[in-house]
Amino acid sequence: MDAAARTPGPEGEGGRYGVLLYYKYAEVPDPPALAALYESRCRALALVGRVRVGPDGVNATLGGRMAALEEHVAEMSSNALFEGTDFKLASCEDPVDERVARECGFTSLSVRLVKELVTLCSNPSLATPQITCAGRHLSAAEFHSVLQSVAGTTSDSEPPAEKSDVVVLDARNVYETRIGKFHVPNVETLDPEIRQYSDLPLWIDEHAEKLRGKSIMMYCTGGIRCEMASAYIRSKGEGFENVFQLYGGIQRYLEQFPDGGYFEGKNFVFDHRISVGSLKENILGTCLLCGSSFDDYSSRCRCSHCRMLVLVCSTCQDSSKQYVCELCQKNGKQCCQISLRQDCETESELIDSSDFGRPATINQIAASTIPRSNGSDQLRKLKILCLHGFRQNASNFKGRTSALAKKLKHIAELVFIDAPHELSFVYRPNPDHYSDRSSLPSSKPKRKFAWLVAPNSTCDTEQDWKIVNALFDPLQYQQQTVGFEESYAYLENALSQMGKIDGILGFSQGAAMAALFCRQQQKTCGTLKFRFGMFCSGYPAPIGGFDGEIIRLPSLHCFGNGEGHDRQIANMASTELANRFDKGCCSIIEHDMGHIIPTRPPYIDQIKGFLSNFL
Repeated sequence: MDAAARTPGPEGEGGRYGVLLYYKYAEVPDPPALAALYESRCRALALVGRVRVGPDGVNATLGGRMAALEEHVAEMSSNALFEGTDFKLASCEDPVDERVARECGFTSLSVRLVKELVTLCSNPSLATPQITCAGRHLSAAEFHSVLQSVAGTTSDSEPPAEKSDVVVLDARNVYETRIGKFHVPNVETLDPEIRQYSDLPLWIDEHAEKLRGKSIMMYCTGGIRCEMASAYIRSKGEGFENVFQLYGGIQRYLEQFPDGGYFEGKNFVFDHRISVGSLKENILGTCLLCGSSFDDYSSRCRCSHCRMLVLVCSTCQDSSKQYVCELCQKNGKQCCQISLRQDCETESELIDSSDFGRPATINQIAASTIPRSNGSDQLRKLKILCLHGFRQNASNFKGRTSALAKKLKHIAELVFIDAPHELSFVYRPNPDHYSDRSSLPSSKPKRKFAWLVAPNSTCDTEQDWKIVNALFDPLQYQQQTVGFEESYAYLENALSQMGKIDGILGFSQGAAMAALFCRQQQKTCGTLKFRFGMFCSGYPAPIGGFDGEIIRLPSLHCFGNGEGHDRQIANMASTELANRFDKGCCSIIEHDMGHIIPTRPPYIDQIKGFLSNFL
């Protein structure tokens, strides 16, 4: 193991807790095999955290005992794939806040196969830049030396360019930069103030003239985000060649310069430590509400609209309050006078009022604005994407929810879409004429679709009818384990064409798919596309695991209240899905009306109350 990867410590260091970060861009010949190796070896060493394996490399954040982490580093270092990898290992205190550890994915091990290590842009139509075009690596000492020379604080070395020709670019999200960033006298530091990493390309495009002809000094937490972002900048061609990145990120810089050097504040990290500071111990962050100095994200306060972390000091924290982050405030969003209680009841002070061969089929209901009773400015309706259940389609789900649409017509617009997996036509023949072809239905029905299907299932769109071989199996959904990747990409593509969507509603398998989509969005982007989710007669799909990571989305769960009230999806399964979501903003409606979305009082009033949070 590279000595630079070790953190000095006292005798018995192996018994202490530690955190290990590393990534490696390299061609992985067999990603599933490598993922299986990680799963086996990390569990054997009792390690927790996240490992992402793709055809383009590996990204890992792991926690455990120092001795186990050192053994893991030694094992990976013996693999030629990881030659030259910077293993960043630091000892720290054991996780003490289980809620924070769980939210950061540090209570279990999650090894996942991904298409790419980091998603620079969520638009699948844009080509991913070649990692071989990434900016030149500068060690912490080299990076500091350049900053020192352009700041004019030393004459030991000649600057690589005039001061006006050097810019420092932070590749992190705004909630990270609010508690710590580089500050170099006489040098312009650019903070894109983005909500998520996939917003960075657009910022780069819009500020290209600020970057053209400059020597760009980039940095991020550990280095991986600068790799792809620097490649994206350099892909713009002439005038964008001089891009440099801090190798090992802020973590390596603070190890090299424990007094902080040119870095002010704390380094935000994506594990139970939350942030890591220098010897300066200065506070850059401020409370969102009162403006006092504050930089502690351990309370995990989040924006009510976009779910981004916000800084709220202990004096201003209130479980009944909703917060609006600075980015949402810039977009004119305000707090609603609403509180979601832990017991899942809703209190409201508002009035109760990539292409897969075929385009997304979209049906829309209602208009887009709500007239206010006092005749003042109109309030925009909530736009909700609706996912149908197994063996349904957008058209019949629209029909089945017509009563719901009518009850919500003043506050919501429903948008329906077919799932991408087409299913066979099936029928149950008359037992007395089992082999008589004349017993076939006389006409073909409308095509039916699914978000998830059973392995080896096939469909010929020109097929004849297929006989059902068995009685209805209420547990058939447990066999529907494939098709998620195609459905996820299909929804991403459809959403890119729809404009602003406020929330997602899923019924039965549609609810399972909606939850999977939100989980994947959270894992991939850190934030979600939706402000809320509605999951009706849902269940956790048997695809992978939820990794113990709570889905941070305001949610409403509506399902039958006990055994027998929904013969297709058991109450226990729907309850289990609800438990996957943040309980602090989770509402539950249990009813006695079977496998439907209820529209009679008091259930419809509870649904309206939930939606009123987001008007």
